Amino acid sequence: MSFEVIPAVDMRNGKCVQLVQGVPGSEMISLDDPVAVAKDWVAQGAKTLHLIDLDGAIEGTRQNAPIIENIVSECKPMGMKIQVGGGIRSYEDAASLLELGVDRVIISTAAINNPQLVKELADSFGSEHVNVALDSKNGKVSIEGWKKQSDHTAVEMGIKFEELGAGSLLFTNIDTEGLMQGVNTRPTQELVDSVSIPVIASGGVTSLEDLITIRETGATAVVVGSALYTGKFTLTEAINTISEDL
Repeated sequence: MSFEVIPAVDMRNGKCVQLVQGVPGSEMISLDDPVAVAKDWVAQGAKTLHLIDLDGAIEGTRQNAPIIENIVSECKPMGMKIQVGGGIRSYEDAASLLELGVDRVIISTAAINNPQLVKELADSFGSEHVNVALDSKNGKVSIEGWKKQSDHTAVEMGIKFEELGAGSLLFTNIDTEGLMQGVNTRPTQELVDSVSIPVIASGGVTSLEDLITIRETGATAVVVGSALYTGKFTLTEAINTISEDL
């Protein structure tokens, strides 16, 4: 399976933003038109778009749903795969997105609070459409927009959610997220080694070399945000680096 670089489109208050470690008010980037941003990633060679409603993740209300609908309607005809997360708290939330044409829903807080939701969605729509986000801080999974910490490790939860039918996992290392100081792949490696379903990595990517380092863990993809938005490298350069290093 080829390794993929997936650009992030994180939305808050109708804008495309990049936060430092998910803290509201820490925006290092704020762009007015998320739809235009998404289409630009498509033009640069993206195969998958990673859309996160930060208002949904932090407040529990999916305020950016209309923008996500617009991105889906604009970018799906271009052949894009689209994964969406942030504020998906119920079966109905997830189902509405999948019926809209989203390829994969990313659930986190709802999965931790109600693990059977993962099984219900997998049974209804297929495992390949269900991704569980395991956002880890100091070794424990965080929920509710990273405001609360659970008692569980990513490895424990990854094994459990694979058994329940999750088709993939999104692992974010909050300890490095948004700091632009490089990656720590050890937690990612531990999760990859513990499950047989694909793991998408996220958090801390700062250089093209970081992409190679993450791929070496066995992760199938990496979500990149701040490094792209701050010009550390372009998406085209990232895709070329992965291709040339094969």
